[in-house]
Formats: sequence, structure tokens, C-alpha cells
Amino acid sequence: MTFRSQSPQTVLGLETSCDETAAAVVRRGEDGTVEVLSSVVASQIAAHAPFGGVVPEIAARAHVESIDAIAAQALADAGVGFTDLTGVAATAGPGLVGGVMVGLSFGKAVALARGLPLVAVNHLEGHAVSARLGAAVDYPFLLLLVSGGHCQLLAVEGVGACRRLGSTIDDAAGEAFDKIAKTLGLPYPGGPALEKLAESGEPTRFELPRMLLGRKDCDFSFSGLKTAAARIAEGLTGDHQRADLAAAVQAAIAAQLAERSDRAMATYAAQHAETGLRFVVAGGVAANRTVRARLQATAEARGFAFTAPPLAYCTDNAAMIALAGAERLAMGLSDPLDAAARPRWPLDEAAASANPTHVPGRKGAKA
Repeated sequence: MTFRSQSPQTVLGLETSCDETAAAVVRRGEDGTVEVLSSVVASQIAAHAPFGGVVPEIAARAHVESIDAIAAQALADAGVGFTDLTGVAATAGPGLVGGVMVGLSFGKAVALARGLPLVAVNHLEGHAVSARLGAAVDYPFLLLLVSGGHCQLLAVEGVGACRRLGSTIDDAAGEAFDKIAKTLGLPYPGGPALEKLAESGEPTRFELPRMLLGRKDCDFSFSGLKTAAARIAEGLTGDHQRADLAAAVQAAIAAQLAERSDRAMATYAAQHAETGLRFVVAGGVAANRTVRARLQATAEARGFAFTAPPLAYCTDNAAMIALAGAERLAMGLSDPLDAAARPRWPLDEAAASANPTHVPGRKGAKA
């Protein structure tokens, strides 16, 4: 179903969960239409590149140094001021908690100073609604959320109503891309570099393991693939061999994502035939053209309408956070100013607690 608001919502969104400081202004109309007025992203790639990955302390410090200017630029680009806003939304988790605290604290300050409602947004919910930034996608829909830190299949029934169908039991797909890229000597960020190298490779040259073949559920596993690829990479000598391995890895990840998604579609279709069959792919890995094409073919074969966010909204951004906040405000939902930053925050908390894919620690259950 489509939720409708009593008035338009113009929301400042803030995203600082990892290594990008982002701010955006999104307007959600009374009829549910969405307009991105601005979207600003400050990347930290240069700061983390010497370490081959994100350093949490460096990321948090960079957020502190840039959040004010990035938010000001987002407002200027949108042609609005604080008085034009109806709310502020900030990522409250999951993510690197030092960075999350920066954006959330800034959002609280804006909300307090300007008398605006605050929405503490689950970063994963932002990805869940990101496809709605480029197309009219009504609830419910089947979601594959696939990024550097997350890989899960969810039935999204509405705002904040997600039911987990499957999740990774070890590494996320994006994490596998990045770590295998590192073993191939590719620069950070590894995922896009591996995709580029794979363009000239032959995906059938190397045989890689297919994980969880004996299981009939929708869970994922990429650790075995990562280990096998690393061992093969140690013996490679030429660029053409590296390209072949990159292509094989990309094909293997795309195949597993498609296989599990196909299983989820079969289950989902039996329960939602009357409400329409929609398959949404979101997260940074959705920007990979090979993965996207394989998933689109799988969806079409099952009779699902396929939607993925515009490429600019696949990776972390604040427009998706602003939209998630606007949809909650349209329902009359907001959060108190003492909302906590959460390093872990599953979309389906009931499933994460009752049937965790990882043993819960002191920070809470993982997705």
C-alpha cells in the first residue's frame, strides 16, 4: 500500500555511517511523489586508500571536520533554508559508531535549534527506500539489500515493516568484492576496480566453489569464495590471469545472489500474488552492471517487476536517509532527542533475536 501524508515534507537528511559525509534535501509530496532537491557527498577515499580500507578513527574525524559545510551546501543547492524544513533525518545506525554519532548529533542540534522533529533513521531502511528516489515503487516489495556490510533478502511490507527471508552467515557480497580485489593488488575501493578488471576477463577459466549447495533456504555465504580466490591469486603472474579471476569472482557472486533471490521470489510470489510482484535491488553492489543484469533477468523470468536505484543512490548517500525520514514523518512518527547511535540495528529485529545469523554480542544482534 502507498502511505499518504497530510502535507508535503521537506527533510534534511544526514548520512555518516561509514566513510562518506553526506547531506541532502528531499521533498515528499502529499501524493507520495519524491523530489531530490539536493544531494551532496564528500568522499574519504583518498584518506583511507593508503590503508586499503576504512579506518574508523580517520572516518569519524573527517565527518566532524566536514559535516557543517556539507549540510550548508545541501541547503544552498536545494535553494532552501532551515525555516523551509519540516524535519531532519539522520542515520542512527548501523555503522561505525563514531561516525554515526557525528551525523546524529548534528541532526539533533538542528532539530533542537530550529524546533524541528527528528527522525533517527536505520541506514538499512534508507537503502530499502532508495529505489523510490528514481521510480514510483509501491509497497509491498521483495528487497535484496546487497552492500559492503550487508547482504539480505527482505519482504518490505511498508515503512519500518520488514521481514527477513535470508541473510549472509559470514561475509557480505560487497566485502567479498573488496577483499578479493585487495588480494589481486587492486586499489581501494576494491569493488569498482574489480568490476573494471573483469571487463577483459574470461569468467570460466577458474573454477570457484559454490557455497551452501545442500541448503534450501535463502541465506548467503561468501567466505569460502573469498578464501579460494585468494589462494588462486597467489599463483597468478600475468594481468590476463588476474582479469580472468576477477571475471570468475564477479560471475560467482552474481550467481549466488541470483540463486537465493530466485528462491525468495518463489516464496514471496505465493504470498503476494494479489498485491503485485516487485523486486528491488539496493546497496552499493547494485551498481555492479553484471550483478544487476543477472538479477534483472532472474526477476523477469519469475514475473517480477525489477527496480534498482539510480547509480548515484546505490552507494551511501543522504537522499535515501531524507526520504526514509520523510516517510516516517508523513505517518506522524519521529524520535526523541536522546535517540541513541547504534552500531548494530537489524531491520527485522524479531528475526535477528530469535534466529540470529551471528551470536549476539554486547552491541546487540547483527542483521
